[in-house]
Amino acid sequence: MPELPEVETTRRGIKPSVKDNRIHKITVRQKKLRWLVPDNLPFMLEGYEIRQVSRRGKYLLFENEMGTMLIHLGMSGSLRIVKQGELPRKHDHIDFCFKNGLILRFTDPRKFGCVLWQTKGQGIHPLLANLGPEPLNPNFNSKHLFLRSRKRSVCVKPFIMDSKVVVGVGNIYASEALFLAGISPKVPAGKVSQKRYQRLVSSIKIVLKKAIQSGGTTLRDFTDGNGNPGYFKQSLNVYGRAGKECKLCRKHLIEIRQAQRSTVYCSACQR
Repeated sequence: MPELPEVETTRRGIKPSVKDNRIHKITVRQKKLRWLVPDNLPFMLEGYEIRQVSRRGKYLLFENEMGTMLIHLGMSGSLRIVKQGELPRKHDHIDFCFKNGLILRFTDPRKFGCVLWQTKGQGIHPLLANLGPEPLNPNFNSKHLFLRSRKRSVCVKPFIMDSKVVVGVGNIYASEALFLAGISPKVPAGKVSQKRYQRLVSSIKIVLKKAIQSGGTTLRDFTDGNGNPGYFKQSLNVYGRAGKECKLCRKHLIEIRQAQRSTVYCSACQR
């Protein structure tokens, strides 16, 4: 699944071609995604200029004078810029055709993504209303994690993957950040001190920034806004390396299941 760095990489890739440009036509080939594509989407977008392209968690937000279109890439979706005349492929479900001759093309093989609309003046969309702070913003800090974790028995890894606690720290980056911070994913969140949360917050920011700079992680289905794969996978220390030697101590990495997700860690380096 594309995580925050992949979504942010996509946003940065498509923004120069989309922002301040006017949508000429929308072609919907498949409206049955996670939720039905709204019937009024062309009415709300065609003829209007995209004023801003932003991100909240894993949602991409496209704003015009009428409101905001929300796009989630789901399990395997992508957005890329193509030239007019490039024929759609099997899983290319929606085209946003711009006056500048470019097309923003939404692709989603598994159809778990979504394209939704929020009319201006209706407040915060329900899908965004209860999200925690952005991990790269200053208001995400050790005090926030420490206070939210008190009396919580849930393990620290699923705790930081909870979007109500902090958005966008998915399985890959949670595993990598905990390794960098030297914290075992099995430790109860309520037992982690504020000092150790300070290390964890710093590690989360470092890992996410590095992944964004590298273009995201090379997942099987992920490409950025220009169709290029990510390259952060070269730098992974624990994720996907079960049974291999720890890069620090050479002890074999252990794999366990947490919240129905694979977790790989080093029992010597992470306490």
